[in-house]
Amino acid sequence: MYNFDFERPKSVADAVKALQTEEAQPLGGGQTLIPTLKQRLAMPSKLVSLAGIDEIKGVCKDDQNRLCIGGGTVHRVIAEKAMSEGFPGLTGLASKIGDPAVRNRGTIGGSLANNDPSACYPAAAMATGATIVTDRREIAADDYFKGLFETALEEGEIITEVKMPIPEASAYMKFEQPASRFPLVGVFVARFSDRVGVGVTGASESGVFRWTEAERALGSDFSADAVKGLSVPADGMISDLHGTAEYRAHLVGVMTRRAVAAAQ
Repeated sequence: MYNFDFERPKSVADAVKALQTEEAQPLGGGQTLIPTLKQRLAMPSKLVSLAGIDEIKGVCKDDQNRLCIGGGTVHRVIAEKAMSEGFPGLTGLASKIGDPAVRNRGTIGGSLANNDPSACYPAAAMATGATIVTDRREIAADDYFKGLFETALEEGEIITEVKMPIPEASAYMKFEQPASRFPLVGVFVARFSDRVGVGVTGASESGVFRWTEAERALGSDFSADAVKGLSVPADGMISDLHGTAEYRAHLVGVMTRRAVAAAQ
């Protein structure tokens, strides 16, 4: 590590003020940022911890049947609350992130802000049509994710809440890389009364995406058979030592069918 200043504000307003310092960076649960600092891949002069801000923690359901999740809420709490609010797909997603230590420290706001190409929450956000709320504005999921580790967030902008519509049926399936527990491919399926959403993570060089062809097929017939003959092109898929582009393209179809079967 190296020397840097550290602040732990108690309110969003104080955090925003602290982040106005040049080269200051927000710190959520630290599950991604701390290893990055250790490797000197990032060297901010100041870390502004969001862990002490109670106003961005907690989970509730609003009058539009959306699960409203504070940006500082840890994965374990999300898994517990989502189940009690009738959102099993999100419970399944949050309960399988990393290990117990990660689930007790990592936050949904930190995950979405970092936008790792293999992060799980972006798939749920895309499939459900979530709204990412910051200290400045509200951003639709389709407009929020811009590419690998790239989002619509501006310098110093803080995710305060995520509003995720609760589907009638939902499930998340991921083909897990054993060492990291990140998905080689993860698919979140959400069925609403008027549409179906399919969010795919871990597969594409462009980051999380909606598989619109599968959405149309499942909108007419919400069954695993409806997507059996569909496939995504291997062009543009990630290829690395864990799997080729063709392998990941194949897994998109497999995980989608499994997610639909689980949601049923």
